[in-house]
Amino acid sequence: MRILKPLERPLPKPTTEDYINAKLFESLVEAGLALWFLNEGLVRNAAGKAFQAWRAFLAALLRLELNKLLQVARDDEERNWLANRAVPRIPTTRMVKLSQMLEEVGHYGISAWTAVTLELHDYQYNGPDQTWQ
Repeated sequence: MRILKPLERPLPKPTTEDYINAKLFESLVEAGLALWFLNEGLVRNAAGKAFQAWRAFLAALLRLELNKLLQVARDDEERNWLANRAVPRIPTTRMVKLSQMLEEVGHYGISAWTAVTLELHDYQYNGPDQTWQ
């Protein structure tokens, strides 16, 4: 398959501009897979792919806005964490905080979409909420 060729190359370093393009491409591929899974009736798999698409998008946006984020960071420890841990890994447990930081630098509404995406992540692993039945 031709589309898989770019995916076979190693991911660029998070310190380079190519990282943004790679993560945006990953986000599009994951979103496409989410739609395909959904059309096939694989709802929990689709939820997982939608989560991965958003996570890759956040990685690209965090890298794009890294200089602004470093300016709003509280201290050197947070700046170091942003540059060396947050951007390359996007820890699931810190996605809300990272989204809030992106809102601080002008990306309004990111936190709401992150909250929805985290619900999809929970649904992927746990299925529908049994208290609704």
